[in-house]
Amino acid sequence: MPQTASEPAVEDRFARLREIVAQVSDLRRTAEILSWDQETYMPPGGAEARAKQISTIRRLAHERFTTDELGTLLDDLSDPASEMDPQSVEASMVRVLRRDYDKATRLPNELVGRMAEAVSRGKQAWKKAREMNRFETFAPHLERIVDLNVEKAEAYGYDDRIYDALLDDYEPGMKTSLVEKIFSDLRKELVPIVEAIADAEPVNESPVHQHFDKELQWQFGLDVARDFGYDLDRGRQDLSAHPFTTTFAISDVRVTTRVSEHFLNPALFGTLHEAGHALYEQGVDPSLARTLLDEGTSLGMHESQSRLWENLVGRSRPFWERYYTHLRDLFPEQLGSVTQDAFYGAVNKVQPGLIRVEADEVTYNLHIMLRFEIENALLEGRVATADLPDLWNEKMDDYLGVVPDTDANGVLQDIHWSLGAIGYFPTYALGNLMSTQIFEAAGRDLGDMDALIRDGRFGELLDWLRKHIHRHGRKMKALDLLERATGSGLSAKSWLAYVREKYGRIYPELARRA
Repeated sequence: MPQTASEPAVEDRFARLREIVAQVSDLRRTAEILSWDQETYMPPGGAEARAKQISTIRRLAHERFTTDELGTLLDDLSDPASEMDPQSVEASMVRVLRRDYDKATRLPNELVGRMAEAVSRGKQAWKKAREMNRFETFAPHLERIVDLNVEKAEAYGYDDRIYDALLDDYEPGMKTSLVEKIFSDLRKELVPIVEAIADAEPVNESPVHQHFDKELQWQFGLDVARDFGYDLDRGRQDLSAHPFTTTFAISDVRVTTRVSEHFLNPALFGTLHEAGHALYEQGVDPSLARTLLDEGTSLGMHESQSRLWENLVGRSRPFWERYYTHLRDLFPEQLGSVTQDAFYGAVNKVQPGLIRVEADEVTYNLHIMLRFEIENALLEGRVATADLPDLWNEKMDDYLGVVPDTDANGVLQDIHWSLGAIGYFPTYALGNLMSTQIFEAAGRDLGDMDALIRDGRFGELLDWLRKHIHRHGRKMKALDLLERATGSGLSAKSWLAYVREKYGRIYPELARRA
């Protein structure tokens, strides 16, 4: 139908769409700034006021995004967008925001506000409970957060499992049944690998369990992150109880880490892990700024980037061929008599442990399976919040053969539930699988990846990732982006091959049983 004189031009409608979405983006990023400060510098006494501030900002952002005007604009621009290049900013905005809008309008504004307030209070309660080793301090807050997530899932609606509705927030299009199948298939291959390593001669990890100056640890990790390409003119690193990355803009992406004086791994690999997330966010095409497309397309894809830089690069032999001498110079008393091979073995030691963020590559996915099962049980009412410490300990014993000595090392170790992020954990395992597929694809284009890492030519890898993954932001769903970048769909095949090859060299018993 021809456009009438009284109707605004398509260009004007797109301009108005951008204006509204930019305001929503600004409000959401403002809430992120408040949350970042809450985790890093806010005095404890500010918790109650901050909870109300964040609740107000998030509610306003939700209200602005769910207006009838925005829905009408998306309806009116549907046909013009369908005639554009699907990868154009305009067409992508209409397609992605239509989906976001349909979900968001199912959530009452007051539910969004209640969730934001519960999360802000929950985070502070979690911190206190973890410090005191008292799950009871956090339990009522967690119960409230679970109830609100059930309410949220019911508002979204779902056909099969209640978990589907929440999982879709973090991994669009993914289903609980598919995750269960992937985990089941992975477990069949993974358990024999873990058993073979358990029967092998153990690796000595004492080199990384010594006293290491905190400042020197901090600087070494940050220097490596800078070498990877993390732009400190557009980012910074701070301390927090649980490492995280937060984005205020493509030009302001911040990371945190935590430092242990007597264990080298948490600070170093925490920094490299978060730097991988930050590199993704800093690599989004600037044309997507303030469009709500200017972030990673899913948490699984995001995790693929952090695990790629942390593990496939940072725990690789060529990486330590490049950096070990420098690290030993920083810590001559601790590492002066430790060979490079011994240190490489120490940072890659496989041993079931209590802490997910400190878990080795081989057993890490077992931590995720445990949490995935508990979340489903919580949402489906098969377990009470008060029973979580015992259930957690039972599953740790079943999956990993270790039992937490404290709640702080058990059910309280992760921040995610206090953030309201139920449905998040499976993305960690999905990201692991994606990481090796993406790394292999980069190797096919770039050549000898060992030589590239050994020579410190990280810019070549980063450029490849920015071209094939980062710059697209949320234009494509993760599985579509993965297939476009690698030529294949999601599979555990490459990850399992990588684990067998790498750890077969460290643990010959695994190679013998292959």
